[in-house]
Amino acid sequence: MTHVQAELESQPGCWKRAAELAATWSAVLPAPGERVAIVGCGTSRFMGEAVAALREAAGQGETDAFAASEFPHTRHYDQVIALSRSGTTTEVLDVLVKVRGRSRTTAVTADPRAPIMDAADDVIVLEFADEKSVVQTRFATSALTLLRAHLGMHSDSVISDGRRALTETLPAALTEATQFSFLGQGWSVGMAQEAALKMREASLSWCEAYPALEYRHGPISVTTRSTVTWMFGVAPAGLAEQVRATGATWIEGPLDPLAELVRAQRLAVQLAAVRGLDADNPRHLSRSVILDSA
Repeated sequence: MTHVQAELESQPGCWKRAAELAATWSAVLPAPGERVAIVGCGTSRFMGEAVAALREAAGQGETDAFAASEFPHTRHYDQVIALSRSGTTTEVLDVLVKVRGRSRTTAVTADPRAPIMDAADDVIVLEFADEKSVVQTRFATSALTLLRAHLGMHSDSVISDGRRALTETLPAALTEATQFSFLGQGWSVGMAQEAALKMREASLSWCEAYPALEYRHGPISVTTRSTVTWMFGVAPAGLAEQVRATGATWIEGPLDPLAELVRAQRLAVQLAAVRGLDADNPRHLSRSVILDSA
């Protein structure tokens, strides 16, 4: 078993622990009405986008999410939350250093020995969700669960769905496809983006991700019989019929979008094995991106 396979299978248990921690950190995490920015890179960025959508939808305050390298330093936020599994990513640390003293900063990481421990005002360590694989699964989803629980939007049904996602057989058509398009609405757009990233990283698949209603504005033109179009959550009316008319395989995930992401993670690892790839160490990637300051 690869590290990433073992780590993705541990997610329901990690989510339970992360959700339980939300109450412990409630005084540190954003209060209703605060203006908040969430920063991260890669997978962490997509988790931030999902949390931002959830928080705004819950009426708890204006919330933006940015790739750390694109953070707008001309804006003011009451709190900046940084997500970084390694706690060493250059762009994330740079944001925390530059906003400290202007905005309260909170970091969520997996490593209590990382530089991020000194870069943020408060640090939440999810050491139980750390990973050996370069490919992120359980840390990112545990960080999202922590923040989702803080918003009062986590329930035991999410964990049940996660366990179901680990045991259900994936449709055979998925391993035969040559292109994957992941779709979402609201917070599940972030889940769709992350599903596409996991498939690219682990299995080198041709993957795209879009807000569901945007799919008809161009991307559907490249959809063929070898395409899988995978909806996270309930699809807009008529979209499934339009996709099926192209000959593509349509999947409308019945699970909570976070649990549906687990199914996509499983597929990425499965395809990597079929293609003889090392899912733990994708080509050209490393656990953390540390840039040369020179």
